[in-house]
Amino acid sequence: MDVSGFRQVRVIPRRLSLVLGAVGLALSILAASASAAAADRPSKCSGSFESPGVLAGTYSSNVVVEGACVVNAGPALIEGNLTVSPGAVVLAAFAEGSSALTVQGNLKVQRGATLILGCEPQSAYPCVDNPAVPSQGSVSGNLSAQQPLGVVVHDSTIDGNIHEVGGGGGFTCENKGPTVGGFPVFGAAFGGLPVFSAYEDSTVHGNLSVIGLTSCFLGVARDHVGGNVDLTNNQLADPDAIEILSNQISGNLLCQQNSQVWDSFEAVPAGPLFPRVPNPNTVSGHRVGQCVLASPSEEGGASGPGPF
Repeated sequence: MDVSGFRQVRVIPRRLSLVLGAVGLALSILAASASAAAADRPSKCSGSFESPGVLAGTYSSNVVVEGACVVNAGPALIEGNLTVSPGAVVLAAFAEGSSALTVQGNLKVQRGATLILGCEPQSAYPCVDNPAVPSQGSVSGNLSAQQPLGVVVHDSTIDGNIHEVGGGGGFTCENKGPTVGGFPVFGAAFGGLPVFSAYEDSTVHGNLSVIGLTSCFLGVARDHVGGNVDLTNNQLADPDAIEILSNQISGNLLCQQNSQVWDSFEAVPAGPLFPRVPNPNTVSGHRVGQCVLASPSEEGGASGPGPF
């Protein structure tokens, strides 16, 4: 029979065929993994304190900040997590051009780092470029700070928990914070007030806790908190700290082993510690520890009789 017109077929043994198939599958998996790793590789924003980098536009991956970065060129949307590296600064306190920071994942502030999120008129932190206009920050996950220098949050929404542990500028009100682009980060409206942490005029759907902070000042004011507020073992050099004012707390309010707590503010702004104006909190759960009875309104006065 003439077989010259037939195509020759090479027969591969079954075992070898299985081996080749497995190799092909492994190569496909490695290629897919490499592509996924490339897609998930964190973006980076870096800059010096004299010439900070800029966070702007949409980032489809995680973002890491090194050095100093600002949000001042329109809105910045991070679809993953935002990590503020040790010693770095994120300054998101600009209003013009809707320069707000939105993080759809978690926001992590590492050792010695600083976060300024949101700003509002007539507060401890007005917006840098226009003190008459607010700017709102947003975090869909948790805001966690481990040994940070300071965390200041105004007019913002945190869908998860806020958890700040340790850190601060030390038990003093003399040390200055960093300067970013010529702006003293902790100096807004204070003419160079040193390091502090504050959570004011914001909504926290989870819990808010600050534990083991040693700094100049800590304030928790006019917040709506869906869970508990836990302030434990915080030592502040300012005799007016910790101010815990007019918060709406759905869970419990726990204050233990702190240097001092107040549900009132000075009758004379930036004046003497006394007399004070009461600003009690609304707490649906229990008040525990130092935050049971209202703080004294007159020097040498007793706590209470009303609730903290």
